[in-house]
Amino acid sequence: MKLWGGRFSGRRDPLFERFSESFSFDQRLIPYDVRVNRAYVRALGRAQVLSAKDVRALAGGLDAIEREVACRPGSARQQSSEDVHTWVEARLAREVGEVASRLRTGRSRNDLVATDTRLYIRDAVRELERAAVELLEALVFQARQNLRTMLPGFTHLQPAQPILFAHYLLAHFEMLNRDLSRLEDCRERADELPMGAGALAGAAYSLDRTRLARELGFARVCRNSLDAVSDRDGVLELLFACSLTMVHLSRLAEDLIVYSSPTFGFVHMSDAYSTGSSLMPQKKNPDALELIRGKAATTIGKVSGALALLKGLPLGYDRDLQEDKSSLFEAVDTTRDSLRIAARVMRAIRVNAERMAAETTRGFLTATDVADELVRRGVPFRTAHEQVGKLVKFCEERGMTLAEVNRDDARRFIPAWDSKLARAAESVEDSLAKRSAIGGTAPSRVRKEMVVAQRVVRRWRLQCDRR
Repeated sequence: MKLWGGRFSGRRDPLFERFSESFSFDQRLIPYDVRVNRAYVRALGRAQVLSAKDVRALAGGLDAIEREVACRPGSARQQSSEDVHTWVEARLAREVGEVASRLRTGRSRNDLVATDTRLYIRDAVRELERAAVELLEALVFQARQNLRTMLPGFTHLQPAQPILFAHYLLAHFEMLNRDLSRLEDCRERADELPMGAGALAGAAYSLDRTRLARELGFARVCRNSLDAVSDRDGVLELLFACSLTMVHLSRLAEDLIVYSSPTFGFVHMSDAYSTGSSLMPQKKNPDALELIRGKAATTIGKVSGALALLKGLPLGYDRDLQEDKSSLFEAVDTTRDSLRIAARVMRAIRVNAERMAAETTRGFLTATDVADELVRRGVPFRTAHEQVGKLVKFCEERGMTLAEVNRDDARRFIPAWDSKLARAAESVEDSLAKRSAIGGTAPSRVRKEMVVAQRVVRRWRLQCDRR
């Protein structure tokens, strides 16, 4: 069965048939296609384009298809068709007979697929948000367990300053919170009804598109029929939101891969999310994290591919747009599953607080605190920076820490050296406590941020549960 063909003759090349079909991947749009068709049939009835008898027959047939798909979700998987719209109409014809030929009245696959896709985007965003909230909760769970756990902070992957592990986890919390906001923005902008735009010029019948939008749960109606059938901004925005979320997950995965290596030993991965080597019996590999890192790359590729797909298209529907669905579906599936795996990995890790704390005594992490104390005494920061740098070099050459240097040696580089400066050099706890301004890593500040984070999680959880 084809939804077109009157002006064609001859046999089509079977290779082209296989090349052009999209049902193998767009069949996941069947529930949306049924919903849109049913609402549209009723709109045609209200416009007196279809009789009440035809509306009842078509709507009843679509109801039957919906029930069948709900009861047997994979029933269409082994079937063939040109696309999801062709499959639905053919299946409807088996249900109601010849009246199914009226289904296409005044509508095109162009406005239909645009509407199906937007409905899918709204549901996909809901799934992604729920998965993201799971990871937010896991980050808060670990942060709450580690409010006193000290961690060497890094820049350039070199020891920099001490921070709390909870502060580190809340940094990833902030990234994910922004990802959730981006998903919300994407859902809001996709919340427009294309149906009724026809192929490109708009409906030829007096359709109440505002009511149709309400029935399908859309907030508003697309204002321009040509834009409605050619717009794929919602697809691109969701692909970008997925890719940036995956980038954030990849950064978290990279940190945990490094931190779980025996060289660092900061965290221990659960066996449930690790694998071994086929050759080396001792190996425990963080494969779950490595796969997240790898899948981030493929998701990024979907975005660049979709942008390239759209950049040269003339306005109106073009068959090139068929390619957007597979990229969208794969990106959503990958991101959702990665979020869920990351949440489970995060809940299951064991933190080696003693190892982290021990590493804060290495790498001269309190050097900046010594310079800051000199500044409080009126020394220009440039001078303080140079004096402390020379002392660090002296200690480094002798395999000493700042806490181990004696007063006479320290005064060769910092003439003002005294017990207070020595305390600044040796106390990681004091270094942390000083950074109590908003955004800082002081325990007092991090406890306040934990309260905020828990409030954010509750808000997102309530919002997900309401949908």
